[in-house]
Amino acid sequence: MKIGILTGGGDCPGLNAVIRAIVRKGVFHYDDEFVGFMEGWRGVLEDMKRPLDLDAVAGILPRGGTILRTSRTNPAKKERGLERCAETLRKNGVEALIALGGDDTQSVSLKLFENGVNVVAVPKTIDNDLSGTDMCFGFDTAVSIATEAIDRVHTTAEAHNRVIVVEVMGRDAGWIALYSGVAGGADFILIPERAIDIEEVAQAVQRRHERGRDFSIIVVAEGARMARDSEAITESRKTDEFGHVRLGGIGSTLAAEIERRTGFETRAVVLGHILRGGTPTAFDRMLATRYGVAAIDLVHEGRFGRMVALKGNDITSVPIADAVAKTRQVNQEMIDMALSLLDKQEASALSSYVQRPS
Repeated sequence: MKIGILTGGGDCPGLNAVIRAIVRKGVFHYDDEFVGFMEGWRGVLEDMKRPLDLDAVAGILPRGGTILRTSRTNPAKKERGLERCAETLRKNGVEALIALGGDDTQSVSLKLFENGVNVVAVPKTIDNDLSGTDMCFGFDTAVSIATEAIDRVHTTAEAHNRVIVVEVMGRDAGWIALYSGVAGGADFILIPERAIDIEEVAQAVQRRHERGRDFSIIVVAEGARMARDSEAITESRKTDEFGHVRLGGIGSTLAAEIERRTGFETRAVVLGHILRGGTPTAFDRMLATRYGVAAIDLVHEGRFGRMVALKGNDITSVPIADAVAKTRQVNQEMIDMALSLLDKQEASALSSYVQRPS
């Protein structure tokens, strides 16, 4: 069987581990042939490809990024884009396509499946916000990097009696902020699921200092809003082909507001794409490998239109339509857990943040 593979959207650690697992099991157990389409959906649109054999995937398990490169190309926004994708696959004799990506990439997978293309999806989003699965590969690596960074800023914050705001990735969901904030012992964690009341944050910082704690660490997700119904802070209003603006700036904005309201010296640290780069953790290599093996099995079972998923510790699959139907946000249980680590006064004040509608 001839099978195509692509990686779409933002890169993250573990993509190469998935590719390797698909190719190795496909070659060793199914006698498959593979073709890799370069730069996500752009490669399918423009017939940019490379062969994927055992030599091509040798040694890529610990590598970050993706040997197939990636882009945020949206065929649905191109003239006859979906038709051109289907034509490219037919021309190359591709009988099935495995797409690695998040909700944007998989929204295209769904459209192609609905138009008769045999597609299997593998969930990939560093924000961990794709529905249908408990965890995406790359998330554990991002949290580990963010946690180490928070550990490091603790010492300099304490040495200088500073407030330090650490901005991490998280457009619509605060999973990285919450996990790294709790693991790193941050004093306050601000996420997109709950609008920020800047006055309450400033007062909480003030109370902490009054108790003799002369420094504070605040972790904030890039998509956190400063008020109910406000928009996220952006670097540019220009959108990509899926309609997303480039986020950035909440950390410095928050730092300036805290310093103005409290008088405490406040600095911002933006981790950004540092969280995407480098080698994946052992956990992510294992999860990515399990996803890759499950994806090639789905292809040979003829179960198209589905995405491999982690439920508990079991690998299963869900319809792609279910996976892209909504964003998987941080639930109330996790928010309550983080709040329980604060004293009662701070927890009560910060729990009054206005809940954003899903």
